[in-house]
Amino acid sequence: MTGRVAEGLTPLLRQYREIKARHPGAILFFRMGDFYEMFYEDAELGARVLDIALTSRGDGVPLAGVPVRSAADYLKQLVARGYRVAICEQVEDPRLAKGPVRREVVETVTPGALLEEGWIPGSRNNWMVALATAGGAERRNAGRVGLAAIDLSTGEFVLETLERSALEEALSRLNPAEVVLPREEAGPSGDPPFGPTALVTHREPWEFDPALAAEDLARRFGLASTDGLGLGPADAPALGAAGALLRYLAELQPAGLPHLTRPVIRRSERHLWLDEMTRRNLELVEPLRPGARGATLLETIDLTLTPMGGRLLRDWVLSPLRDREAIDRRLDAVEALVRDHRGRGRLREALDGVRDLERLAGRAAAGRATPRELGTLRDSLGRLPDVLEALAGLAGRERSAELVAAERELDPLSDLAGELRAALVERPPAALSDGGLIRPGYDAELDGLRDLRDGGKRYIAGLQQRERERTGIGSLKVGFNKVFGYYLEVTNAHAAKVPPDYERRQTLAGAERYVTPELKQYEEKVLGAEERIAAREAELLGALRGTVGRAVARIQGTARWLARLDVWAALAEVAARYGYTRPRVDEDFALVLKGSRHPVIERLVARESFIPNDVRFTESERVLLVTGPNMAGKSTVLRQIGLAVVLAQMGSFVPADEARIGLVDRLFTRVGASDDLARGQSTFMVEMSETSAILHNATARSLVLLDEIGRGTSTYDGVAIAWAVTEHLHDRVGCKTMFATHYHELMQLPERLQHARNLNVAVRETGGTVVFLHRLEPGGTDRSYGIHVASLAGLPAPVVARAQEVLGSLEREHRMVPGRPPAPPDPVQLRLFDPGEREPHPVVEEIRGLELDRLTPLEALNRLADLKRRAEGGPR
Repeated sequence: MTGRVAEGLTPLLRQYREIKARHPGAILFFRMGDFYEMFYEDAELGARVLDIALTSRGDGVPLAGVPVRSAADYLKQLVARGYRVAICEQVEDPRLAKGPVRREVVETVTPGALLEEGWIPGSRNNWMVALATAGGAERRNAGRVGLAAIDLSTGEFVLETLERSALEEALSRLNPAEVVLPREEAGPSGDPPFGPTALVTHREPWEFDPALAAEDLARRFGLASTDGLGLGPADAPALGAAGALLRYLAELQPAGLPHLTRPVIRRSERHLWLDEMTRRNLELVEPLRPGARGATLLETIDLTLTPMGGRLLRDWVLSPLRDREAIDRRLDAVEALVRDHRGRGRLREALDGVRDLERLAGRAAAGRATPRELGTLRDSLGRLPDVLEALAGLAGRERSAELVAAERELDPLSDLAGELRAALVERPPAALSDGGLIRPGYDAELDGLRDLRDGGKRYIAGLQQRERERTGIGSLKVGFNKVFGYYLEVTNAHAAKVPPDYERRQTLAGAERYVTPELKQYEEKVLGAEERIAAREAELLGALRGTVGRAVARIQGTARWLARLDVWAALAEVAARYGYTRPRVDEDFALVLKGSRHPVIERLVARESFIPNDVRFTESERVLLVTGPNMAGKSTVLRQIGLAVVLAQMGSFVPADEARIGLVDRLFTRVGASDDLARGQSTFMVEMSETSAILHNATARSLVLLDEIGRGTSTYDGVAIAWAVTEHLHDRVGCKTMFATHYHELMQLPERLQHARNLNVAVRETGGTVVFLHRLEPGGTDRSYGIHVASLAGLPAPVVARAQEVLGSLEREHRMVPGRPPAPPDPVQLRLFDPGEREPHPVVEEIRGLELDRLTPLEALNRLADLKRRAEGGPR
């Protein structure tokens, strides 16, 4: 804006421009009375996005506004579209202002900084993440990325330092709503997958300085140094990210972050690696088909009763453990609850009335909690004695260290619950402006004001009858409106009877309204008392919020224990209800499942129709090649193995008759085909990229589950790739691998790979049709039954018949195009599979003619030696 234009602005618009200049990246909601107004470009944008009227002032400045009462709905729309909104409030009484009312931005709302009730699903976190790389001087941390994550709604704070290669895994796990990066930096890995809806915010590079961050964190949490948080020199990048994130949030929330917890330091080596590909293929928390219901593991096992429990269960599913002792502690708690059916029922009944303590406490600490929310918090705290009683009554709880610790450390918060019970009425109003939230007898000053107000109201109510008797006007009535206050209304038919002390206040079409000195006196008492009551209730509500805010750390600690109890009880309920068994988790290599079932599919079909399967990986049989037709269940077997590992290492029972899980450090699952058109990648390129990630990141302790590698290219190319990938996993990586394939040539692999063996998903042919048995059996199969499946899918009969003819030709001639001779082999190209000769080799024919039953051992040995010499071209 030029100086001349600025000089022509009204004082109000000049104030708007000054505030807007301090928040250039945000839409400014500028409070003017009962409306939030937007001007200039903000008005045009807001009108378009919110579908509201765009008008203009007399000077032509574009203008659009939303009522303050319904502003939350409009804010929600803007934030959901990825916009920032700065809330600029009047911080001065307009009646006392000299010139424009003083205004300040009290909050900036962004997708990652949400506190409003109902804006975020209770079952998931809303993370804001900052990323920082080590500076040039930090050579020991070169190649490492620092990650800081805060959920403003709950106060949770997580720090993690990880390798660049692990960044994608971490971001896909957190699924942040907003990502904070140094300005002019695309991100530590060049193009990190922030997600399609994540808002990216850039900050100045100096804000990511670890030394400044260390001072900020130590001061915030009252520590001598960040060593007290468990942070060491290697965590400098995470410190830098934390400093930038806290500085940004301080700008968004000028009132502070009183509910922020001490940061939890996450170490990736303590958790099972699950990349986005594996999470997607296993459908852990999101279905492959958007909108599908009941298709994810989380939906199948989520019987939690509290929002905190729902969020924790989601976190456990996305981040299983690698520490055997920690896993066993969780399993001990689940087992104790499985064994005590009645105790589990009592605990779940007590938890059922507990609402979202973390978010309720956070809103109270931030001065946002409504009277109704404080009532919800009070009622939730009132359930804690029942939770403790149920916990104490659990049979066998002493066998679980976690349940013992919960009973010992769960704070019932009885003092806070008592204060809220004493202060709040049984059903507090939704808003402070509704009044009547404080219980009689709690505050003497408020009780006195209410007596004064009610006494005046009683007097005024009796005034109507007294005035009717005094004047003889039977239709006289006492009324009230916000413009004129209390009045006496007399119809025109009785105008002659109006006493001289009546003062005319308002003329209507058929009546006159009057006041008397006595009425004005009591009106001042009543209305003055109403205003003072509202002010006193606001003071008391603020004090209650402060009381909750001072106890926020205690509430958060109790909420964490309640979340664990909720998850343990939910997992125990799932295990008891659906016949899951406790897995044996150890440090050995072996992975053995007996009677294994897919937890999701068995719930979608009749239980008796699901066919369980046995699976066994050992050092000597670590690569399993599975063949069989489409629809036979190969992908189901792959997925149920992966899900069993996830469930076991997150501390849950598993759907199997018996389970032994040798700890897995990384789980990779590549199932199905997809493309990524947004990045210009074909289905085959995506498949190869995912396979490449597996081969580069898998270790000997990993579990790799592959389905149909190489299907997106020519048969020979695909077989060659699949062969080489399997060899690499067997020879170089040495991990547990299951490879489901239609390439029957791969069945030769166990002949040269010492630790590989063939399996097949059984089918039976009867009367020209195929029956899928869905049972895993030893040995391979040389048929895919693809044409049978095509027929079942409804392909026209002539197409099916022609396909049978072509298949027969291909199988006879081993050609890619039936009826045409194969191209001459490339003498330079190394071939994995010799297509054979037109004329049978004499050595092969002689072998076919041998009668082995009539040969003595010595004759057989001599004949074998002779055949070997001839095969090598030597003399007979």
